[in-house]
Amino acid sequence: MDTATLIAVDSVLRTRSVRGTARVLSRPASTIAAAIARFEAEVSIGLIERAGSGLVASLEAVRLEPTIKQAAQLAQAVSPHHAIKLDALERFIQVASVGSIRRAARTMGLGQPQLTRQLAQLEATLGKTLLQRSSGGSRLTPEGKTLQMRAEALLAVWRELSGASDERFRKAAATARLGSVIPLGYESEIARQLANLAARWLAERPRAPLLVSSTTADQLMAGLTSGLFDVAFLDTARLPPDLDGEIVATSPLAVVGVRAGHTSIGDALLAAPLAVPSARSGLRQSINEILATYLSDIERDALQMIEIDSIPVILNLVLHHGFVSILPQTSVSRIRDDLAQLALPRRHDMNFWLCWPRDGGGATLGAALIAAIAENR
Repeated sequence: MDTATLIAVDSVLRTRSVRGTARVLSRPASTIAAAIARFEAEVSIGLIERAGSGLVASLEAVRLEPTIKQAAQLAQAVSPHHAIKLDALERFIQVASVGSIRRAARTMGLGQPQLTRQLAQLEATLGKTLLQRSSGGSRLTPEGKTLQMRAEALLAVWRELSGASDERFRKAAATARLGSVIPLGYESEIARQLANLAARWLAERPRAPLLVSSTTADQLMAGLTSGLFDVAFLDTARLPPDLDGEIVATSPLAVVGVRAGHTSIGDALLAAPLAVPSARSGLRQSINEILATYLSDIERDALQMIEIDSIPVILNLVLHHGFVSILPQTSVSRIRDDLAQLALPRRHDMNFWLCWPRDGGGATLGAALIAAIAENR
């Protein structure tokens, strides 16, 4: 870590802009982006994510923002224009505390010539004489005393920022990260499987953390590729070629909210506005195939359709606003007795896969989870 990185990170968090920070600091945007990545790696947290044309800070970044600002202010006081490595400041403080380059080098396991060169480089970068050397040792100049005070304060704040990073890294490395499509309701097949798995995992591995995170199918596949998830529950007819896995559950689909008197699937779909999830979900891919099977091109163009990535909202539209939808029967079977459904042929069943990257390390975890699912059946 270095002072320039701390200054850049603070500026990005304040402005929520990499390019804005680059203009203010007169540095390339790529350098600022690299500084963010370097800081995130050092402290084992994510700071920002892109949202449209702007940036959004993570909750952890918001929590740490005051401490990052304090670190940046101290870094600015140490060196406003040059990147000074915190390791170099640590070594300078060690020399200042023992009053001898030779003794400090021996304490740190460095060669004396190496430490002498590093101190000379620090002085050259800052443009200040920090130590007065003599046969009896090294004494701090007034500028050296000022730097010692500021460097000690900066390093104390950095230790506060980074002190938990080892623990965060160990926890992240040991945590089994299971992604899942968003359960369609508390009685849905996915919700049931996840609850069974979580209970069994805690009983059998009480000291092994399990993180379960729900999102869309598109984001799950991206998360498997990036390493955000080790394994994932995915609702898709077929797995992409870069994933391995097994089907762990299936659910028949049905047109729900069917108007009285409509007995054909095509008529039921055309009789009312249609509420569906977006194309980011595996369910929507199945819905698209169903629409292509039962409706002509002209009929599909005539559909009144709204996309909502929230099954509870879709169900409210069906129950209270006269919409129809296509949903897994298990997610709606006990919602209301008079909710009219028209079952789709079993060839349209929704498959739920437990999957992992073909070339990744999720196969062992996946096999363990599949075995647990099998025992719960």
